[in-house]
Amino acid sequence: MKVKAIFVLGESCRSAAMAIRANLFRAFLTALGIIIGVASVVTVVSLIQGFRLAIERQFQGLGSNSLTVSAYTPPMDELKGLRAKLSQDDVADLRAQIAGVEAITPTLESVQETRYRGRTHSTFVRGTTPAYLEVNATQVDGGRFLVPQDLKTRNNVAVIGVKLAEKLNLPADPLGTHFQIAGEWFKIVGVLEKKGESFGFSMDDYVIIPYPKATILQNEMGAPDISVQISITDNLALTPMKQQIANLLRRNHGLKEGEPDDFRIETQEEITATFGELMNGITLVIGGVVAISLLVGGIGIMNIMLVSVTERTREIGVRKALGAKRNHILLQFLTEAVLISFVAGALGLLIGMGVSQAVAGAIPQLASAYTPPWAAVLAFGFSVGTGIVFGILPAMKAAALDPIEALQYE
Repeated sequence: MKVKAIFVLGESCRSAAMAIRANLFRAFLTALGIIIGVASVVTVVSLIQGFRLAIERQFQGLGSNSLTVSAYTPPMDELKGLRAKLSQDDVADLRAQIAGVEAITPTLESVQETRYRGRTHSTFVRGTTPAYLEVNATQVDGGRFLVPQDLKTRNNVAVIGVKLAEKLNLPADPLGTHFQIAGEWFKIVGVLEKKGESFGFSMDDYVIIPYPKATILQNEMGAPDISVQISITDNLALTPMKQQIANLLRRNHGLKEGEPDDFRIETQEEITATFGELMNGITLVIGGVVAISLLVGGIGIMNIMLVSVTERTREIGVRKALGAKRNHILLQFLTEAVLISFVAGALGLLIGMGVSQAVAGAIPQLASAYTPPWAAVLAFGFSVGTGIVFGILPAMKAAALDPIEALQYE
């Protein structure tokens, strides 16, 4: 029985292949909608997932033993004009009272105008401390980084990224060069290692200055809104550490039991996971919208297969007269539809992967595209499923033909 079923299936595939080869151009037009649909889905998914991986690599560089503490204002408090902030006292208490802290640094960031010999450029000015290097796992490529004396005396010194040097057309060796930040003169004492670009955003277009000097430049009323980065001893568990920090900050901020936190504590893994979930959600939404084109391709398969049934009515009559059963005719036409969508899905998958890599390669700011296995399987499986769903109606119509009427069809 199994041998007979395999033989019937083999004959159906052979007959379907012969029918497709006999009408190759029509088969191509039938498959075109599926090819475009699958290629579109794969291209979109590959580019978005490539973006996700590129950003996650940036987070991974910060290490798994890092914590970021930032202020958080609940939406209802924001409507009331309230604004939560972390203070320098919080930083001092975290440094003094939390065991296992290897390095801690406050960070104050703002956008300021920089100037050198008539050239101006707005960039990120990051006020921080010498611990910044350790917490962010980065290095100085030339010169030096900030030292405690810079903070103590509020020296006008700066460590720049290589992109800022290009924007201001600084000398090839900018060490010792003076330039302006927000109208004040600063001396360049170091250049940070190059990190490159990620999807149009330069990772080297910023300048680092001593934290006390940044508070003056920002010129805010009241305490500045800072974030705190902490690296802890590797053998310590992050969850208990987060709880200790939360308890200390709640006590410092006078929060009562039941009141929500006015701060957030995030590990690099949590930031990466949150970003990954966001990008996966965007992938599914955009991929789903683009996948609608597969339905158009499926309708095209159904229409062409209905025309094919009409044109081959006499052939169907001959097959039935020679003993072909209804299920044999059904299987033959359904196999033809599935075979067309199978080949179309494979072509669409290859084209989509090629197009996504070409787009990523043509735009320097884009990282390499990445096609996750689940996307390839889903797109390919959906194309075959489309062939089955939209091929069943023409197949049933062919199988239902009366052999005598079919033989008399002109």
